Amino acid sequence: MASRGGPRAAGTDGSDFQHRERVASHYQMSVTLKSEIKKLIYMHVVIWLLLLAQMCVGHLKLLPHDQVAMPYQWEYPYMLSILPSLLGLLSFPRNNISYLVLSMISTGLFSVAPLIYGAMEMFPMAQQLYRHGKAYRFIFGFSAVSVMYLVVVVAAQVHGWQLYYSKKLLDSWFTSTQEKKKK
Repeated sequence: MASRGGPRAAGTDGSDFQHRERVASHYQMSVTLKSEIKKLIYMHVVIWLLLLAQMCVGHLKLLPHDQVAMPYQWEYPYMLSILPSLLGLLSFPRNNISYLVLSMISTGLFSVAPLIYGAMEMFPMAQQLYRHGKAYRFIFGFSAVSVMYLVVVVAAQVHGWQLYYSKKLLDSWFTSTQEKKKK
């Protein structure tokens, strides 16, 4: 090997040990998955802010009800869905498994469950809209049930991918924990 300022060892240019400078795959996976989960959390925050804005406009009567309808019942418990995202973000700096597990469980409870309830709550109104063409609630001229079903579909995908990547991240963290225990 070469010293910092001195000559190199004879017969080497110093690049013969680069294969040992690779980062372990579970560490690479961890960084990649954290990045993906952060993107999904940011998308969730955008959806959450849009629903919060709709709720505020509806309750404070800033616009007439024919422009922005009052919120559906499922939207109120969905407002708690910001908590799992914050727990997920808190788990990243020190790879805190407990926070990530709590985030995954509470995502199911505060995010996915209200979305399922919302799909069931709005189903009769959607059925009436598509069978008879009658809508009674509107959001800027669009049928509120159509807009909210679109929100439910997008949010379900965001939370589904968030849970999937969180599970993969959890597996990655367990792999690194197991390797540390072996040493």
